[in-house]
Amino acid sequence: MGRIIAVTNQKGGVGKTTTSVNLAASLIETGRRVLLIDLDAQGNATMGSGIDKYGAEKTGYDLLMGYADIREVIVYAEAAGYDLLPGNADLTAAEVELLEKGDRERRLRAALTYVQNDYDLIIIDCPPSLSMLTVNALAAAHSVLIPIQCEYYALEGLSALLDTIEQVRVSINPELEIEGLLRTMYDARNNLSNDVSAQLQEHFGDKLYRTIIPRNVRLAEAPSHGLPVLCYDKGSRGAKSYLALAGEYLRRNTAVTAAPAETIETAESGAA
Repeated sequence: MGRIIAVTNQKGGVGKTTTSVNLAASLIETGRRVLLIDLDAQGNATMGSGIDKYGAEKTGYDLLMGYADIREVIVYAEAAGYDLLPGNADLTAAEVELLEKGDRERRLRAALTYVQNDYDLIIIDCPPSLSMLTVNALAAAHSVLIPIQCEYYALEGLSALLDTIEQVRVSINPELEIEGLLRTMYDARNNLSNDVSAQLQEHFGDKLYRTIIPRNVRLAEAPSHGLPVLCYDKGSRGAKSYLALAGEYLRRNTAVTAAPAETIETAESGAA
């Protein structure tokens, strides 16, 4: 049964969608079967996977409202190599309409039971807010991956996010746990980045991924081409960092390492 990861942070601009798209592509590189779910009304993960959000016949809105079966909504993102459940501005309407629905917090969780065995990993790109869409993602997930930019305000918002996760764990999803925290857009020349990184290490210990995602021009360019950075420039620092993240994730979660060991080693050697 596929493991479900919600990639979330209530603060925008921290690399949440970039991480969702590029972690999905990197896990595909290691031989895993991956579904990426775009639950953000901005639809950036959809566009960054090479799928036109404006031309999507069905989206997460249709799924959550019960207008379509999950297999009808999922499309294959050929450029990226993984399956995608697309999202666009229609999800804004879902935010409002869900409030009138029964079992509104568990609709995504119920839908995923039909396809969970088809994938090794399901990654949910959450909106940058505490919304009903985010609650649906947290209710469905086994764990939460938190991208965090090493700046002062990022730490301030982190405590609120951790409180939210705990509330969902207590009231809706007792299996929910923190997968880890990922430092993104990191600049080692910046003293504040180094200070915040040290604080994160002190407070979160092993929950802080050793892999660090640097600021990288090719990583920033890739979405405009509708590609994960691994497909845009495999030799870039950004691509190598996300391959390293995939390898670190798989080492932490041995139950997901169903693919031959050499595929992990190949991916990691490319990231070296």
